[in-house]
Amino acid sequence: MNSSETPPFILANVSSATDRARRTAAQLKDSQLFQDYQRAFRKATGLPLAIRSLQSYESALSGAVDENQFCALIGKTNVGCANCLKMQEQLEREAGLEPKSLHCFAGLCDTAVPIRVGDRLIAFLQTGQILLHQPNEAEFSQATRQILKWGAEINLKELEEAYYNTKVFDRDQYQAMVALLTTFAEHLATISNSIALEESNEDPMLVANAKKYIQERYQDALSLDDAAKAVNASTRHFCKVFKEATDITFTDYLARIRVEKAKHLLANLNLRVSEIAFGVGFESISQFNRSFKRVTGQTPTEFRRVV
Repeated sequence: MNSSETPPFILANVSSATDRARRTAAQLKDSQLFQDYQRAFRKATGLPLAIRSLQSYESALSGAVDENQFCALIGKTNVGCANCLKMQEQLEREAGLEPKSLHCFAGLCDTAVPIRVGDRLIAFLQTGQILLHQPNEAEFSQATRQILKWGAEINLKELEEAYYNTKVFDRDQYQAMVALLTTFAEHLATISNSIALEESNEDPMLVANAKKYIQERYQDALSLDDAAKAVNASTRHFCKVFKEATDITFTDYLARIRVEKAKHLLANLNLRVSEIAFGVGFESISQFNRSFKRVTGQTPTEFRRVV
């Protein structure tokens, strides 16, 4: 089956998942955790750091405080901008499972680190615009020939100065920085669930009341019918409105609430995993393990090792 034969409902589900990931990425950008880490990373390395949304049509590092001036100059030309975006798209394709670094036509290196929750890709941490070797005349001349071939209008003297001012990192040093970003991406993935559960002021009253009800009764054996009845709605109507407002089903939302409560309890090593599972409302250990792994990307035992 080719893309033109893909059923519409599958395309709609993919689009909806991408939209949810973009909203989560935007919320992660605004989180205090990311902003604090971004400032520390910039201060320690002098490099830009950004969160890139899935299928973004703009350069994540464009306009950043520490943006490389060579990249900024290239980005001002239409053809240079197009080539930069083409490399960003390639990075997105190749960095879905693990960090990936690519080199542009001028030899500069960009890196994308995936932010994943289980099997779901949410966004990327992106940095780079650096050289892993000393700038040299041969490479700059080659880049200049390519720019002239494109027909781009650019001040070559200014471009040369920017090229030779590009930050240079030892390869091992840079890989260590990428390893730190990988660990940070895992922390961002952890808080993404909390973000998904935040109540919006734009929620319909029915949904806001349902969320309040779930927060108060998550430890009980709640069903979809129970929740609908609690907010004086038919099960069918409640299911439709809740899904439209939150982008997730009632069952998924309830599981996320329980997992979030369990994460806090797992820090108490005096509590057994089974106690926590039943204490937050799961009916079995296997159900708890499946839900926890799906939401956080880790088993409860794995999560407990790092808290």
